[in-house]
Amino acid sequence: MILHTVLGPIAAGDFGFALPHEHVMCDFVGAESTHAGRWDVEQVVAAIKPQLLATRERGITGFVDCTPQYIGRDPQVLRRLAEETGLHILTNTGYYGGANDRFVPAHAYTETAEQLAQRWIQEYEQGIAGTDVRPGFIKIGVDEIASAEDQLSDIDAKLVRAAALASRATGLAVTCHTGGGLAGYAALLLFMAQQGDPTRFIVAHSDGHGHPINAQVAAAGAWISYDSIGWRPIQEHLPIILPMLEQYSNQLLLSMDSGWYWVGEPDGGNIRGYLALTDALLPELHTAGVDATQIATITVANPARAFGLS
Repeated sequence: MILHTVLGPIAAGDFGFALPHEHVMCDFVGAESTHAGRWDVEQVVAAIKPQLLATRERGITGFVDCTPQYIGRDPQVLRRLAEETGLHILTNTGYYGGANDRFVPAHAYTETAEQLAQRWIQEYEQGIAGTDVRPGFIKIGVDEIASAEDQLSDIDAKLVRAAALASRATGLAVTCHTGGGLAGYAALLLFMAQQGDPTRFIVAHSDGHGHPINAQVAAAGAWISYDSIGWRPIQEHLPIILPMLEQYSNQLLLSMDSGWYWVGEPDGGNIRGYLALTDALLPELHTAGVDATQIATITVANPARAFGLS
C-alpha cells in the first residue's frame, strides 16, 4: 500500500504515528472571496512550523491536513512545511458542504456529480493548481439533518455522490465532515448506494454522535473519527473511546481537529497546537488499561490503512 503525500508517494508503512484530522490554515471568508493573495506563504509557514516540529519531538510522523479547496488549501504551504519538518503531510481534493454551504463554489450547483467527480479525479491524476502535488484523500462536508427520516440537502447529496464516483475511480478515502451523527450515517448510506466502498469512508467529528450510531457506522464497515481531542476535558473522551476499543478498535481514528493559521486574523489568530493527543489523552488511556498494542493500532496501523492505496 502507498499514500500520496505532498512530496510524493510513500509506503503506507512509513506513515508512522499519524494525526488523521488536522488543519494548517483556514480561510473562512467564503468560496467566492477566498484566493491565494489573502495570505503570505512565508508568514503561514513561520507560524505553523514550530507547532509541527513539536509533534515530531513526540514521535509523530504523519499529518493529514483536512482543509479543503475554497477554505484555504494551499499546496505550496503544505509542501514547504513537509520539507522543513520531515512530516509526511497529506492534502485533499473535494468540496466542503457544511456551514450551510458557504464554502461550496457556485459551479457545484450547476454541474452534475459526474462533472464534480471529474474535477477531483483530474487533481489526483494531474496535480493540484498547476503543481505536482496530488491529493491523498477526498474531503467533503454535509450539514446536519433533523431526523433519520430526513434526507441530505440537494447540494450535500451531490457532493457525496461525487465523492463516491471519485473514490471508486482513484481508490482515495473520503473524510466526511458532519454536522451530527444522523447526517454522517445518511452520507455513508448514500455513499454505499453509489457503490462506494464503506472501508474508504471516514465519518469525522464522531465524538459527539453517541455510541449507538457510531456502532452502526462501524458495523457497516466505515471508519469512526474521534477528532476533537483537546476541545473538551480529556476525561470526557475516555467513556466514548473505551467502548469503541472493545469491538471496533480496527476502525477508530483519533485526532484533534487542531491548528490553524486563521487567514485575516493578526498573526494567524490563536493557533492551537497539536499535542493534546500525545500529552494528555495517551497517558489517560494507559492509566485506563489500554495497552501499547491497541494504542499502536489506533495511532499507527489504522491511519495507514484508512488512507493507504493498494
